[in-house]
Order: sequence, then structure tokens, then C-alpha cells
Amino acid sequence: MAMSNTTKLYNYWEQLYPGLSTEKLDNFISSLECHIDQTGSDDWYKDAIVYALYVNLYNSDFNGLTEKLDYLQKLGVNCLWLLPILESPMRDAGFDISKYDKIRPELLGLSPESTREEQELVFGAFLKEAHNRGIRVIFDVAINHTSDQHPWFLNSKQSERNHFSDYYIWSDKPDRYLDARLLFKGIEDSNWEKSGNRYYFHRFFSFQPDLNYRNPDVLLSMSKNLLYWQSVGVDGFRADAIPYLWKENGTSCENLDLTHVIVKFFRTVLDYVQPGTLLLAEACQKPYEVVKYLGDNDECHAAYHFPLMPMIFKAVAKGDSQPITHTLSTAVTPKINDENQWFTFLRVHDELSLEHVYVSEEDRSYIHENYCHKKEWDFRVGEGISARLAELFERDTNKIALSYSIMLTLLGTPVVYYGDEFGKLNDQDYYNEQIKLTGKDDTRFLVRGRIDWEHLESTLQEPENFHARVYNMISGLLNTRKEHKSFGRGTLDFLTILNEKGLTINRILGYTRSYKSEKILVINNLSSETQVLSNPLSDDNLALLTMNGFTMDEDYMILQPYGFAWFLVV
Repeated sequence: MAMSNTTKLYNYWEQLYPGLSTEKLDNFISSLECHIDQTGSDDWYKDAIVYALYVNLYNSDFNGLTEKLDYLQKLGVNCLWLLPILESPMRDAGFDISKYDKIRPELLGLSPESTREEQELVFGAFLKEAHNRGIRVIFDVAINHTSDQHPWFLNSKQSERNHFSDYYIWSDKPDRYLDARLLFKGIEDSNWEKSGNRYYFHRFFSFQPDLNYRNPDVLLSMSKNLLYWQSVGVDGFRADAIPYLWKENGTSCENLDLTHVIVKFFRTVLDYVQPGTLLLAEACQKPYEVVKYLGDNDECHAAYHFPLMPMIFKAVAKGDSQPITHTLSTAVTPKINDENQWFTFLRVHDELSLEHVYVSEEDRSYIHENYCHKKEWDFRVGEGISARLAELFERDTNKIALSYSIMLTLLGTPVVYYGDEFGKLNDQDYYNEQIKLTGKDDTRFLVRGRIDWEHLESTLQEPENFHARVYNMISGLLNTRKEHKSFGRGTLDFLTILNEKGLTINRILGYTRSYKSEKILVINNLSSETQVLSNPLSDDNLALLTMNGFTMDEDYMILQPYGFAWFLVV
């Protein structure tokens, strides 16, 4: 018999805090009873096309974003991932949160003294307009750390003992957790930062102190933060920096068993009140480690597939399907439960990451050499490339379209990074502006920046303009994908592709996606040369769904350089 959510919460509590009184947990569970809403769609995220954006950079504030919902709906998007919107000093683009229950007032068009009720009115109106268009909304919550301006930390660092003294990790000497790797190599030189006569522990920037989950008040406080936004109407959360929650001396302080127990606790709390509220793991790890954050469908619903992204870039640079097929083989990517899902992407707000935790030195060197076209794009001493998709592909519309063809048709739920649908370029002015603001030379600022809508709308009216050509191709692909559940839910089977001489062509990435009675064939030419191939499904009738650089005669399929085609098998 399956355990009740209540029983699960008590079990997790005992694992985290053995022997500790359950009085605080008793009171917490009692407070949940009046909020229970068992309506909701459990796996809506499988059919999602996610669009990631910064509200202020996209169109000033939530009123501006609401004005663009029709644009997003037409584009083919049905889920928005709002990059950090919560109160923050903005030294790390909002991932340094100073209040978890408050959106930055300027994003709402409100004054700094605005009330929670005023916040809920403006944000609630935006959510209603999005939901009316069939667009779900999720946002980032950094659950591992806060800003050093958060009231919890401001109280914690006081010399006198108070309720918040143990909300963070303090030490008289920086001599604990020495085996924890330095995540911001080249930017930070230690995981400890001095404050007065003591040191506090941090895994990211020095102004982002790590929370102390050994204190049960931290666990319950963070749970209440998630529950508040769930009650407002948010459809899910991207759990930022999830592998680092629990620390143990003598370990790497990553992926520890009790970290998973914390995640199970959060999932159970959300399910207790309203099942179907997405919990998305941001775990920059190898897939066999990432799948542990899905648990037995009792941790996160979904997780990012980080290695697939650099392998798509490697496959296109090399003109060889092997990097992709190997990465998605069970040797690298374990099978996951039917209820769970991978999230895939080409670019996001971060760098094209080449961390050794999920690429080899050979991969890292090859991708860096082929895509870091300018010295100033280098991030973390060769462990990443800070550049927009259009810049990485040197504004080659065929390569951009091909990369989307691959990402949109392989396994999982795709994420579109704002502006990539029209080939947005690196923003040097925004980069310079942010360096002055933060005092940190963080080249990731290059891939952010604002959209000039008046200029863009004019540009998109010019069919031969680079941005218009990219937009027309990408929006067409997104809307085609949206019509077929096989892409989000179906099985993936790679095909052996033969040329006109009957020889295997590794330059073609071909596969089928199948779900229930629907079957789709996808072929992608990864090379800079025209490829002639035999129809891999010659016994079936094929209906063309979309293509770029594709022709077909009676005997063969012909793909131009970086061409592709999607077919419905009928």
C-alpha cells in the first residue's frame, strides 16, 4: 500500500533530523489542511514548449510581458519560464534572492512600498491572461542559497544569538568542506567568505551564502515559500542549484543522500496541496546522477539533460551523428519513469557549459575551439562559451534551423531562450553595464540584454532580413512540433541511414518518434555537403510535415548542407 503524504513527511523528517521532536512538523502539516486542491494535470509538462525570459529585459515589466502574450502564443509557446523575478539586489541577475515572497516591485509597475495584496493583484492578472491563452508559468527559486541582503542573513550574521543564527553555515576558521569544488573558478577563489570575525560558506558568488538545511526551520521556511506561490497560481518551479543542499565534511558536498530527502520533502509538500505543480531539477551533473533527482517519481518531475546540449554543437561541428547517439544511449542516459521527463535546450541564460562533470577534456577542447570565435566569450577558463546561438553558428540560418530541428524532435521538453527565435545577438552594451553594476566580470551578461520591440517588429516585416528568416523558420518548427504528441511523449529509435551505394552515412542523424498510433520520421544532415540517402522507411507512406533544404525523387532523399525533414508516417 502506498504511503500517505503525511506519513512520507514524517519519514523524511526522521531521516533529516533523527530524534528531533516533530512538534514543528505537526504544526506545519496542520497548516496545509485548509489549502488542499486536488485538481490539476499531472503531466502537462510533457506537451510543453518552454520559453525562458527575463521579464525586465523582455519588455520592461509584467504589463509589457502581458502585451507580448499574443506574440508568444503565435510563436508556438505554451509555457513560460520566468528567469528570477523575486526581490533581489540583482548582483547575480536575480538568483541572489533577498525575499522569497515578493516579486521585485519594478517588475509589477509598483512602488517599493507596495503590499502583498497589490503584488497578487498585478501578478494574478498576468497569470490569468497567460492561462487564458493556454500558457503555463514557472519560475526560478534558488533553494541552496540567498542574497547576503536577505533578512535571514542580516540577522544571522549578528553577534548575538537569535532565531536566524543557524540559518547559514558559519565557522571560526575556513577549514570545513574543503573537498567541495570551486564552482566559479576564475571568479571566486574560495568557498568561504569572512564576515566580522567569522566565515560563512558559499558555493556560488561570495554574496550568496548557502542555507543550512541541518536546521529544520530552513526546510519549513523554504517549503512555505513554495506553497505561497503555488497558492497564487504558479504552475511550477525550477529548483536552482539543487545538488548542493546538504553538506558533509570529507565529501564533495554534491548529490548527497540527504539532499535527495530534502527534495522528496518539497515534492511531497507540493503534491499534498496540489498535484501537478512542476518541480524541475537544475542539476549540472552527468545523466546517471541527474536521474536520481527524479527518484521513483517522488522527487522532481523533470530535469535538464545538460550533456545533450554540447553534444548537439559537437555533432554539427564534426558532421557526425555519433556524439548525439552515444549521449542518448543507455551507456550515458539511463531510462527514466514514464511519469518523468527530460528538458532539453540549445541556449539559456548561462554559458554554453563545458564543465568536466559532463564532458570529457577532448569534448571540451573540440567544442571550445570550434565555437569560441572571440576571446572575450571565454567563461571560467575554458569551461564555457558565453555567446548567443546565432553568434555560435556565425549567423548561419541553416545551422540555426538544423540545431532547432534536432532539439525539437529528440527526447524531452524543449526550452527556447528568449530572442533566439529571431537570432538575437550578443549584447556588448548590456555586458558593460552589468560589470559596472556588479563589479564581476561575468561574460554570461553577453547572452542577456534587452529586446528593442519597435526595431524588431519592423525588422520582421522584411522577409530577407537575417532576423526575419530565422524567426519564420523557428516559429514554423515550434508550431509543427506543438501539433504532435509523439515529440514530447513518444519513444525514440535511431535509424541506420544508407546512401545511394548502400553504405552507412554517419553524417545523417535519423530517427523515429512513436506514440500510440502516431509515428514520425526525422532526418537531419549534420554536414556541410549535400547527402543522398535511401528512404529508411521505404515500405511506408510519408507525409512531409516540414523541411529545409530537402528534395525527394522516386528513389532517394536529398538533403542540402545542414538540411532536414520531418515526416508523418501514414
